[in-house]
Amino acid sequence: MDSLANAGLGARRNEDIALDLLKFVASVTNTGRPTAPSTGFTASAAPKPEEHVTELLALYGRCLKAVEGKGAEK
Repeated sequence: MDSLANAGLGARRNEDIALDLLKFVASVTNTGRPTAPSTGFTASAAPKPEEHVTELLALYGRCLKAVEGKGAEK
């Protein structure tokens, strides 16, 4: 019974770690969030939601490669 419950854990481990890394990096760098105008500055045109999704998916791919140890290869 325990082997059935733990069967999928190994396959999801890298993906889960990469997702946690994505959440951390995105929160620290405000990636994927619209920029709010600041006093005295004019905001550039707001990016479309599709651009936010594309940016986050690209970041997730980079996080997954880093977790798998493939990020250093070029």
